[in-house]
Amino acid sequence: MKPSELRDSDLEKLQLEHQAAKLFLRCYEQQFGIPMRHIWHNEPNMPDVSCYQGEQRLDIEVAHLYGSDKEAMAVLGRSLSLNIQRELAAMAQAPSERRLLIALERLLKQKSLKRYHSERTWLLIRNASTLWHHDDFISIAGQLDCPSHHAFEQIWLLTDFYNPDLLRLDA
Repeated sequence: MKPSELRDSDLEKLQLEHQAAKLFLRCYEQQFGIPMRHIWHNEPNMPDVSCYQGEQRLDIEVAHLYGSDKEAMAVLGRSLSLNIQRELAAMAQAPSERRLLIALERLLKQKSLKRYHSERTWLLIRNASTLWHHDDFISIAGQLDCPSHHAFEQIWLLTDFYNPDLLRLDA
């Protein structure tokens, strides 16, 4: 399907995936000195994007982590009722390590059930929440219960939406 044939929500998802993959490739290349090039999007049954890691093809499944559906609405620029705005304000006042652990484990479990037509697939999770930052992920990394069976060669996290640091979760 061509981008001109996509619904607005599908196009938005595609743009978010592309932005996350582009940011990840830049961070990975800076940190490890391995060229990461040429992002392209895939059809269903394949991970979201593909690129080249050096000379090798690499497929990447992209996921975004939000504190809640309501926070996702805010981050994505949706109009918010006064009640939702109040809930978000309350959530921001009480960020919880436990809530982060639950949200991340739920996302990992959901992604572990997927299978792809790919030789090498990495999972990239981009933190899209304003509640959590790099240090929060470092503090829960040892407690994380990552599913043992999944299709991913490596699992990576971009820990901050605007000033990301890379954290490998499966190492």
